[in-house]
Amino acid sequence: MPTFTALTTLPGRTSAENLGEAMENLSPEPTGIGVFEMEDGSGLWEVGGYFTEPPDDTALALLAAAFGAQPFVVSEVPETDWVAHVRRELAPVSAGRFFVYGSHDADKVPPEAEPLLIEAAMAFGTGHHGTTLGCLRALDRLAGEGFVGQNVVDIGCGTAVLAMAAARIWPGTVLASDIDQVAVDVARTNARANGLEDRIRCVEAAGFDAPALKEASPFDLIFANILKGPLIALAPDMSRHLQQGGFAILSGILNEQADEVISVYSAAGINLVHREQIVDWTTLTLATIAR
Repeated sequence: MPTFTALTTLPGRTSAENLGEAMENLSPEPTGIGVFEMEDGSGLWEVGGYFTEPPDDTALALLAAAFGAQPFVVSEVPETDWVAHVRRELAPVSAGRFFVYGSHDADKVPPEAEPLLIEAAMAFGTGHHGTTLGCLRALDRLAGEGFVGQNVVDIGCGTAVLAMAAARIWPGTVLASDIDQVAVDVARTNARANGLEDRIRCVEAAGFDAPALKEASPFDLIFANILKGPLIALAPDMSRHLQQGGFAILSGILNEQADEVISVYSAAGINLVHREQIVDWTTLTLATIAR
């Protein structure tokens, strides 16, 4: 089925949001509408609609004029098998001893690597993003320094790639939690695909509130690859659930946000051990005692 897009720009958030709402009344009706601030410092906002049949050019022109927007640009998006496309474009990722790959690249796994199979369709947590890559490198670094995780949890696990990496190199069961049941199901699927279904326990949970996490606490390693806001909110709980001498590997942090996160965690008694920047993202390794 073909898809059509209709895009325009205009100044001001309020005007852009009002235009987006007005587009809902178009016929044919859009299947989706997006309103985004452009990141070029221009102060402009982009408003776009997605259609399964060609939109009404006259109606779009009237809307643009009414809201002071540029004329809509209408394009037909070619049909694409996006999973096949991603499989072609997404190369395997090496992160220290870990090798993240899709099944289409199974023949490329180095014999000495710790393999982590993540299919391309599982978009969040494939190892290609600087946050996941940074966490895998941080884990590899800790292990290389002799640390052995005995009680590990992956908060906001997504694909569970970090939980699986820990289970690959250390004994015991690793907890993997996420607030999204879909992510929990994906995590279970990935654990099974990697032969780790008996080593990774996947649970739906917000932070450390779930009974499974409370019962397993305190942890000697906590992964949290989420975002700055939730990370800061988690700091007091993480301090209570991370044992003395334990480590936290945090990411989902823009480079300019890292100092604030470090300060909040330091105040909670969890101190910086190492930081790494990968493009726009920072990964922090912290510990409950200064090292």
